[in-house]
Amino acid sequence: MKETKRKEKLVFATGNAGKLREIRKILADLDMEILSAKEMGIEIPVEENGATFEENAILKAKAIAEACTETVTVLADDSGLEIDYLHKEPGIYSARYMGEDTPYSIKNANLVERLNGVPDEERTARFVCVIAAVFPDGETKTAHGVIEGRIGYEEKGTNGFGYDPIFYLPALGRTSAELSDDEKNEISHRGKALRQIKKELEKRI
Repeated sequence: MKETKRKEKLVFATGNAGKLREIRKILADLDMEILSAKEMGIEIPVEENGATFEENAILKAKAIAEACTETVTVLADDSGLEIDYLHKEPGIYSARYMGEDTPYSIKNANLVERLNGVPDEERTARFVCVIAAVFPDGETKTAHGVIEGRIGYEEKGTNGFGYDPIFYLPALGRTSAELSDDEKNEISHRGKALRQIKKELEKRI
């Protein structure tokens, strides 16, 4: 009987269930088993002391790759919200803004409050995502994705996580949290970066 070829493993360095759901959906047609680092039994703290999204993504990917005892490809992302009026805060500190354990409803309310009285045209913002891939041969590749929008006046929508409920998309008239999964994946910063890195993965399967 012909032996079934085992799928290669793709490990994503995240503990964020929302991110992992997006990743699995976008990469669903890859002939790879997509696992979180936790599902691989890896739960190590990675100090994100890079000065850019790219540096932090590479730090995370390399740390998880080194901790893996199997031959795998590792992906890690660093992403965040940049608000122009606030000098691109919270930026690379988006996950740690006001403390990592602070609920995003409080973080979002704080950002909206800091923009109190600021007109629409000055509320410009963007989500940025950099994904780093470390392949079994040690080669590292990165991909970047950006989506432009502005900060709304209150949270709207429940189909998202993080800063999605206050990230308003003028062309669509909705926040990121008011989009369906498919709509969001099509235009999101993470979706754009994942589709770029997917091309690199397809070359190697």
